[in-house]
Amino acid sequence: MSKQVSICVPASSANLGSGFDTVAVALQMYTTIDLKISDRTHFRFQGMIDKSLPSGKDNLIYRAAEKLFREVGEKPPELEGTVNIGIPVARGLGSSGAAIVGGLVGANFLAGQPLKKEELFQLAAEMEGHPENVGASLFGGIIVAAKRERGGYAFTQINPPKNLMAVAFIPEQQLSTSKARNVLPTTYSKEESIHAVSHSALLVAALAKGELSLLWEAMDDRLHQPYRKKLIPAFDRLKEVVKENGALGIAISGAGPTILAFTSKDDGQFIHQIKTAYPDLQIEGEVKPIYFDRRGAYPIIKNVGDESVNKTREFVEKE
Repeated sequence: MSKQVSICVPASSANLGSGFDTVAVALQMYTTIDLKISDRTHFRFQGMIDKSLPSGKDNLIYRAAEKLFREVGEKPPELEGTVNIGIPVARGLGSSGAAIVGGLVGANFLAGQPLKKEELFQLAAEMEGHPENVGASLFGGIIVAAKRERGGYAFTQINPPKNLMAVAFIPEQQLSTSKARNVLPTTYSKEESIHAVSHSALLVAALAKGELSLLWEAMDDRLHQPYRKKLIPAFDRLKEVVKENGALGIAISGAGPTILAFTSKDDGQFIHQIKTAYPDLQIEGEVKPIYFDRRGAYPIIKNVGDESVNKTREFVEKE
C-alpha cells in the first residue's frame, strides 16, 4: 500500500443548456489534493478557501476515500490532506464532484489500484448523483451520461471540438445546488419535453461533429434555465451582450451562478469586447477565458519509488 499521493482534478460545467443532468465538459481549472496515511484525519485548505469546508471525516474527500476502501474490503485509514482549491465552491463549476473524484482516485492509489477508472466512475456517480459532472472531472472532455434501468450509469466520452473554448462569468456570490433545485417545477408539458429531447440530441450531435454554428440553438433550454436565471444577476442582459458580440452559445454552468459562453479560440476580439462590457452590467465577479480539459483527474505518487510513478503515468495514458 502506498503512503502518499497527489491528485489533480479539473472543474466541470454541467448541462450546457439543454443537456440537463446529462452532459458536462471538463474545464482547465484545477483543485489539487495531497493525501497521506496518518495517525489522525485532518484536512488543510489553500487557495480559494471556503470557511464552511469541514476539516475532519465529514469532509467530502474523506467520505469518498472511505467509500473506496470499504468497496475493496479494506479498513479506511486515517488520512491527512492538503487541498489547494482552484475551483470556486458553490459556483456551478463542479467543486463537490471534483472533491469526490479526488478522494476516490487518491484512495484507489493508496490501496494499490484495485479498481479501474470505469469502476471509480460508478462509485463517484453513486455519491454525487450527477454522473455527467463526476465523469467529466474523472475522464476529461465531454461526458454524456444516463442512469441504467437496472442500476449504475452508462456514459460515453466526446472530444471537445479543437477550435472551441469558453468564457466563464463567475459572480462573487455563491448559490447552493439545493436552492437552485428547489426553483424547478415538478412536472413539464409534452411540448417542453419534446423541446428538451430534440435540443439535447442536437447539442450532442453538434459537439461530436464540431458543427459550432448549431450551438446557439442546440443549447436553448426550457427545463431549468428559465427558472434558475431568476437567481442569477443580469443573466438576460449578459445573454444579449454575448450574442451581439458573436458568441456561439451560452448556458448557466451547472446549477449556477456561473455563466459559460462558447466562442472560437481564434476570436480574441470577443473576449476583449466582453471584458469591456462586463463592468456595465454591474455584476461583481470575474470574467475568465478558459479551455477544455481533455485529460481528467490524474494522480502523482510521491516518495514511493520510480516503479509506482511509472504505474501512475501508465494509468493516465492507458485509460
